[in-house]
Amino acid sequence: MYRFLFSSKWLGYLLLAAIFASACVFLGRWQMDRRAETLAEINRVVTNYSATPIAFADAREQFDELDPAMEWTQVELRGTYLTDGQRVVRNRPLNGQPGYEVVVPFRLASGETVVIDRGWLPIGNDNPGAPDSVPEPPAGDVTAVVRLKHPEPELQRGAPEGQLASIDLAAYAGQLGYPLLTGAYGQLASETPPAAEMPFPFPKPSTEEGTHLSYSLQWFAFGVLMFVGFGYAARQQARNAAIDAEDDDGTPEGSARPAGGEHRRRPSPPRKRKKATSEEEEDALLDAQGY
Repeated sequence: MYRFLFSSKWLGYLLLAAIFASACVFLGRWQMDRRAETLAEINRVVTNYSATPIAFADAREQFDELDPAMEWTQVELRGTYLTDGQRVVRNRPLNGQPGYEVVVPFRLASGETVVIDRGWLPIGNDNPGAPDSVPEPPAGDVTAVVRLKHPEPELQRGAPEGQLASIDLAAYAGQLGYPLLTGAYGQLASETPPAAEMPFPFPKPSTEEGTHLSYSLQWFAFGVLMFVGFGYAARQQARNAAIDAEDDDGTPEGSARPAGGEHRRRPSPPRKRKKATSEEEEDALLDAQGY
């Protein structure tokens, strides 16, 4: 009944169904991986973002190489801003609006220097390609609370003087001429004393999971439905073949057939004799009977 499935055409259909289902499984697993990354980020935000700040001495090794689990951890820094090394970072949209971020080297009491991202500025109206003004950080000794962030990769594009294409700490240190701790930088949470004017503070990262789970389930469902459709098409083909066979021999599929494998012809019903419709036919009939 289903021998046609071994034909080259139906094997080709099966191969296409398997390829499509494999692609659906791959995309579903990709969405699951993205969901796992999102959940890990949410967990870091929930755990670290508002936790009690730790001292720089306890977080010193993170500025050499930041542990992903420590991202967003609050660290208290004491030192002074080196405003001569201040830069603005290009192409930093916030809530759909283009703008910049302001980064400033911060010299610690230990003599080491880290980078603090002080906040966001909108794109300028007076100076194309630059913010209209950059608020100055507080002078003198400052206590800053920052949240740890990973440095960004180098971008293969230039930037005007006084600007950076990305927060690539190694490239930034090359511009300054003095060493920086390049394993992490700090996103400003608060500073004491406060500055007279501040860039816009960064919003708290989203803790919404998003639609990765629903998308992954949809892809898995598409893969299953492909095989369901293949099975339905095969069933319809088998039913059509059975109907065609019944029409050919007049024997319902599954019923017993004559021995020898040959079909016996059904006897034809007796034909009715036509009545004589003329006198000649009546005379011929009488002669045949001896009258």
